[in-house]
This record gives sequence, structure tokens and C-alpha cells, in this order.
Amino acid sequence: MKMNNHEGSAVPADKPTGNLFANRFVVAIMASNFLLQLGIWVRNFAILLYVTEMTNNDPLYVSLISVAEFAPIFIFSFIGGTFADRWRPKLTMVWCDLLSAASIFVVLLTLIYGSWQMIFLATFVSAILSQFSMPSAMKLLKQHVPGEQLQSVMAMFQSLMAIFMVIGPVIGAFVYQKFGIYTSIAVMGSMFLLSAIVLFTLPRDEKKAKKDEADNFKKELADGFRYVMSKKILRSMGSIFAVCGLAVGLISPLMIFVTIEKLGLPKDYLQWLLMANGVGMLLGGGIVFAISKKISPQKLLAIGIFASMIGTIGVGLSTNFVLTLLLQLFNGLFFPCIHIGINTIILKNSDEAFIGRVNGVLTPLFMGMMVIGMSVAGIIKVPMTLTGVYLLSGVLFLLGTLLTIPIMKLKEENTFVKPVLEDK
Repeated sequence: MKMNNHEGSAVPADKPTGNLFANRFVVAIMASNFLLQLGIWVRNFAILLYVTEMTNNDPLYVSLISVAEFAPIFIFSFIGGTFADRWRPKLTMVWCDLLSAASIFVVLLTLIYGSWQMIFLATFVSAILSQFSMPSAMKLLKQHVPGEQLQSVMAMFQSLMAIFMVIGPVIGAFVYQKFGIYTSIAVMGSMFLLSAIVLFTLPRDEKKAKKDEADNFKKELADGFRYVMSKKILRSMGSIFAVCGLAVGLISPLMIFVTIEKLGLPKDYLQWLLMANGVGMLLGGGIVFAISKKISPQKLLAIGIFASMIGTIGVGLSTNFVLTLLLQLFNGLFFPCIHIGINTIILKNSDEAFIGRVNGVLTPLFMGMMVIGMSVAGIIKVPMTLTGVYLLSGVLFLLGTLLTIPIMKLKEENTFVKPVLEDK
């Protein structure tokens, strides 16, 4: 693949402009993501059910599952993004999947012959490696998908995630209950291995020029922070990430209490509320895919956050199961607007050489604030009441909506020929 390095044009000469499904990079990355989602959902439910059985529902061990999943995202996101910018994206993704598969089969052997606590390692290692793999996938899409089609691609990925939000819990629970923990872990490892094989069929990465010794890792880390701070739209995205992350974190652990306390129903009804959210995400992803060329990602993001405010406040006030179910459907319907809007803005307004680091700076802001929100949710629930926490989350979503106003008028920049650290 050759790059046209003339000012005003940095589009690869072989970047296709036709049907997205004829783009082998989109198809391969979608197929890889399908396999990974399947493996991850089997892992999530198998490990959850296995740990609750082994510990007699010990909340400490159950919480460690979330720690093993989210801590690497917060800790390794920027490091992984920086290395992803240095390394060849296809090769990085293949190696990450192969190493994940290898670690999972090691965990399986340990489970058979050693300690069951090693089960947490399966989540921890794959979560770390995903921080190197995900930004590499974004780089490949930036290289091989025209700017006007990026939002449609993001909508496709969101729809795939939504499908697994609906069927993932069913598949994961079925595999574990029918075949047990060993088969579940083996399925997960096999999915990572198959994903590596799919990605291996893509053409080789273009060779990068050797970097000067002075252009070292520490300098690239610093450049990533300076790059984000130099661009007004990315600085604004950081504020939006932080506020929305806190809003999501405050209500994430409380849905079970909505089911039990607000609705007065058994905890089994939680699955229906989660499924309604997943169905909404699936429908929303399809709608955004259909209208992706008619609406800017900034407007899409603002609509999604504002709708989240309405849905969150509604869930906090509702005492009727059907109404709460419909509000969960509503929340799911507009969530793709947030996810697709964010990813499209980042891809369109980041130079290819900085995509990994931009993700690495912004993602920890969201994850860090979300973890803070999750940590204090249980503490403030008693004095503020469940309704009060949901109203607070709604206010934070409103603030997030207001923070999108300054970026509405900013001109979108699909590419940057030079990684100049200044506002365009």
C-alpha cells in the first residue's frame, strides 16, 4: 500500500470506495471480532458461574472478575496504544490473539492439574492484550476505509456488539451448564486461535521506516499527550469521556437493586431488563448504519448522551416493570449513537500515526471515572436513595450533552499529513 504524501491528500492509493462488504479488511476484522465476542461471552458467563459455585457466592471473588477485566484497560490502555502506533497493525493483532489463546490453554491445564484461582488469569491476560489489539484494528480501518464510510463501519461493529448483548448471556450460560468449565475455557481459546487465522489471511502490513534512537518510547508517550491537548476537539472529547464515565459508573452496579427494590421483583427479572437493552442496541445500530451519511458524528454523540439522560432519570423514577423495560429498550436504542459517534470522531480527527495514543489517552479517562463511580455507588446509595443516584447520573449526562456544544461547529479533519501538534 502506498501513501500519497502531497499536502491535502493522504489517502492510500488502494483504499476502496465501493461496497463495505467487498472490503477484505472490513470483512476480516468483522469476522475476527465475531469470533472474539463469542469467546469473550462464553468466558464471562462461565467464569462468573464457576466462581460463584466455587466460593458460595462470595462477593469478594465475584468482584475480582470485574477487576481482572477492567483494571488492565485502565492501566495498559495508553501503553498499548503507544506500542500499537509503533508496530505493524495486522501483525500486532495476530500475535495478540495467538498469545491470548496460548495463555488460555495454559490456564486450562492449570485448572485441570492445579488451582482453580488461576481462572482469573484467563480474563486478565486477554484484557491486557486487547489494549494492544484494539487500537491496531482502528489503524487498519483508518488505512483501508474511506473517511465517508468510517461511521458506517462503526455502526456495523456496534450492531455486532448488540447482537452478542442479546445472545451472549444465553450462549455463555448454555455452554457452561451443558459442558462445564473446561470446555468453556477451551472454546474461548479456540475462538482466539481462529481469530488469529482469519487475520493472518490479510495482506502484509506496509513496512515502516526505521525510527531514530531519539524517537523512543518515552518521547512517543509524551507526544501522544501533547497531540491530544493540542486539538480542541480531542480535548473536548476528554471532558465528555470523564463526565459520561462517571455517570455510567454510578448506575452500573445498581440495576439489580432497581429490579429488587424499585420493581419488587425477583433478581431473575434482571436478565429481561438487560435483554431489552441489548435488543435496543441492535435496533439502534441498524438505524445509525442506515442514516450514517446524513448526520455528523458530533450530532450523533449529543443525541445519544441526551437520550441517556432521559432514559436514566426515567429508570430511576419508574416503579412499573413494563415502563422500566421500555426505558431500557430506549436506552439501548440510543447507546449506539454514543459509541459510533465517539469512534468516528476519533478516527476522523486523528492522524493515523497517533490513533493508538489518542485512544490510550481518552479510554483511561472514561474507565477511570467509571471505576470511581462504581466504587462510590454503593456508598452513596443509602443516603441519596436509589432514585437520587439515578437522578445524579442523569444530571451528569446532561452536563455531557452540554459539553458536546463546543465541538458542533468544529470542522472535521479526516486526515493529517503531518503530525503537527497544533489546532487546525
